[in-house]
Amino acid sequence: QNHPNPFNPTTLITFHLPTSALATLKVFDLAGREVATLVHGKMSAGEHQVYFDASALAAGVYLYRLEAGEQVATRKLVLLK
Repeated sequence: QNHPNPFNPTTLITFHLPTSALATLKVFDLAGREVATLVHGKMSAGEHQVYFDASALAAGVYLYRLEAGEQVATRKLVLLK
């Protein structure tokens, strides 16, 4: 989840890992282009929060994708300017 959503220009992405795992959290535009890598590395089990600053991006809809172990989750972000 991210809060706030819609956001301008920063949002907080919160996620839970049930076990420690290699995790990646990336943001993509709707054309599938990667616009940011927010997390890439080993993370401990538990709650995590990551700030995303989109001040350099155009307004629009973006997707963030979290991959951790066997888990994959994709969610929508709406950037208003």
